[in-house]
Amino acid sequence: MSVTLKKIGRLDRPDNNGSATMFKNPVLEKISRTHISIPIIMFLTISSVSFYYAYTTTEIGLSIGIPVLLLGFLAFTFVEYMMHKHFFHMEPDTPTKDKLQYTVHGVHHDYPKDKDRLAMPPFVSAFYALIFYLVFTLVMGSYALYFLPGFLFGYAAYLGVHYIVHAYQPPKNFLKVLWVNHAVHHYKDPDVAFGVSSPLWDYILGTMPKKDK
Repeated sequence: MSVTLKKIGRLDRPDNNGSATMFKNPVLEKISRTHISIPIIMFLTISSVSFYYAYTTTEIGLSIGIPVLLLGFLAFTFVEYMMHKHFFHMEPDTPTKDKLQYTVHGVHHDYPKDKDRLAMPPFVSAFYALIFYLVFTLVMGSYALYFLPGFLFGYAAYLGVHYIVHAYQPPKNFLKVLWVNHAVHHYKDPDVAFGVSSPLWDYILGTMPKKDK
């Protein structure tokens, strides 16, 4: 995937500062940006409401509901990894895929310090949450009310981690690996370290960055 080095993460940019203008229309340009707290609060609120209804309106006890919730969280970490690797870093081998890939993710690699584009706009995030709810309900019925909070909590955690690894210096503890891996992904090798909120699937699927000897 050597082409990815050109299309994602233009490594010749000296400091990756600034912000891209994605739309000529000022209204579209404005709504393409969002403060990171808005989708995080939205997902946590939806998660809380879903958990409340799961507990009060279904016959599923917490002894089953909590494991389902944790399974939802684990499922999100896998979806995060697979989306990042196979969609955000798709091979841009046609003009359409090139434009799509750059719009949804390549621009972030060009301007990783642009804090207003570290999450989808609120109306897109709300649409995602609705689709997740409908799909999960179709697949697992009432259990979706427990599964959805775990999944959306994972999404909120991903957004929070992604923001802090770009906005703050790494801590001097075990969490430092999140900063190190994401820095390698952005500035050294975009074909590794696809897990942002957790390195779990990078370990399992063999995409952890190789340690320098």
